[in-house]
Amino acid sequence: MTSLRCPLCGRTFDPPARFCTQDGTPLPGAPPLFGASPRTTPRRTMRTPPGAFRHVTPLNPLRPGDVLDGRYAIEERVAVGGMAAVYRAVDRTTHDPVAIKMLLGTLTRDGDAIARLTREAELARQFDHPNICPILDLGGTGPATYLVMPFLEGETLAAREERIGRFELGEAIPVLFQLTEGLQHAHELGILHRDLKPENVVLVPEPDGGERAVVMDFGLAKANETSGALARITSTGIVLGTPEFMSPEQIRGLPLDARSDIYALGVLAFEMLTGELPFVGDTAQDLMMNHLTGMPRRLTDLRPELPMALESVLFRSLATSPRNRFPDMRTFGLALRASAGPVAS
Repeated sequence: MTSLRCPLCGRTFDPPARFCTQDGTPLPGAPPLFGASPRTTPRRTMRTPPGAFRHVTPLNPLRPGDVLDGRYAIEERVAVGGMAAVYRAVDRTTHDPVAIKMLLGTLTRDGDAIARLTREAELARQFDHPNICPILDLGGTGPATYLVMPFLEGETLAAREERIGRFELGEAIPVLFQLTEGLQHAHELGILHRDLKPENVVLVPEPDGGERAVVMDFGLAKANETSGALARITSTGIVLGTPEFMSPEQIRGLPLDARSDIYALGVLAFEMLTGELPFVGDTAQDLMMNHLTGMPRRLTDLRPELPMALESVLFRSLATSPRNRFPDMRTFGLALRASAGPVAS
């Protein structure tokens, strides 16, 4: 029995679940109700007069037409995750499209959750790299605290995988290499992601016809050198990571370094290339135990045409012990390109 993963928040559910209990999203791979074909119903939106202002509270969430702090005009909600909702808005000062990230429901009254959101802003303001999404502003106070980010016109890697299935080698390697470059930048600043997964990667079309892979959502990010207070902020009441992508040391609650993100990217790379995960389990607990004690599935068992050198690179990235993985993201990225041969050039 294979667990079903929500494409928005990343939570896993066992069949016969059909919808995510957190955000109501249909679970990919779930059987349809009563044999019916899946279909979507156009979502109706309530609009307030342009420029109107409503007081935003946990019981009165954002709607199209709202304006935050007299500056950010809300257009629509575009995503809902386990902790926050994301809205498309227009910055009235710059006239640029922006994304607003605001905590959901009871989390708006959770001091630790607000501290995590604030910490995400503090960390992400240091970023200056095309493959990492920066934070432009931290607004509001208390329950109405929100982050402002550039609005990226693109598709999440999770949505792309759901739409096309597995990637061809020549499509996957450029994306993976860009992710290693962006994460190397974060690591050089002493910042780990700790929740790397397809839902947290956006593929943005470029003018030259290519795509730019951008790492999003450093909400569980943590600086390498942190105080006990910060460690509590990033752990209280929140599952630290997504089971399918968590490193063994993260599952065990041990100290993490850049090699934990390397492990998560190795899992992501395996899924991109095969459409399946390197470790499976009937439950989240079984899955995590297999990360701790099992061996990853062989890449070439699922894709015999892929280079054996690439399988060796991914196998090393998924080593149980961090000391047996690549020492840093840049080394991992260069090894990925070299192992793929001419398609990566």
